[in-house]
Amino acid sequence: MDFLHRNANNQSQPARPSSQSSASVTAGSDGLKKVVNREPRWLRIIVVVLLFSGTILALAIAILLYFGKDKESGYIDESKYQAVFLTNGQVYFGTVAQVNDHFVDLQNIYYLNSQQQPDSKDKNAQQQTSFSLVKLGCELHGPTDQMIINRDQVSFWENLKSDGKVAKAIQQFKDQNPNGQNCSETTNSTQQSQSTTESNTSNTNTNKKQ
Repeated sequence: MDFLHRNANNQSQPARPSSQSSASVTAGSDGLKKVVNREPRWLRIIVVVLLFSGTILALAIAILLYFGKDKESGYIDESKYQAVFLTNGQVYFGTVAQVNDHFVDLQNIYYLNSQQQPDSKDKNAQQQTSFSLVKLGCELHGPTDQMIINRDQVSFWENLKSDGKVAKAIQQFKDQNPNGQNCSETTNSTQQSQSTTESNTSNTNTNKKQ
């Protein structure tokens, strides 16, 4: 009986996790934490500052790109007329209502009409070119008094002085036409100038033949 009892006591028992092994694992994890915590504090502060500065810089650039698109419109002097110079050499005068990266909205439009006039005193002299200001609206295609110009076609634009020749000519036109432009009178004057030019041309050709 003692032998059986002794064998029962000597049977192998299933292994149990010892408190020492768990303690060693715990100690190992604490050791890792200590290693991680050995990183200098000033380095962590620099990393945080750099991340914060990068965020602020990205936000500032986004705001600048968003609000900077219409910055050019801030140069428009609403009390003055503007001149818009196109890439093809044409110039239009009026008031710029809006300008952005895509188009220029020009209203109350005028442009210059050039005419060559021969010098009657000296037949051998070169013809002189005279310019007259024309109000847009009485052309053959009947445009409205607004022009949306593609931004790629605009070379530059500028504000005009109030005492400049163009600004004075526009004001003079408005004083002479308080009710707006009369296209019938403009058409008659244009036809008369064309007939006069044709008659002068025919007389010149006749004199050359003689």
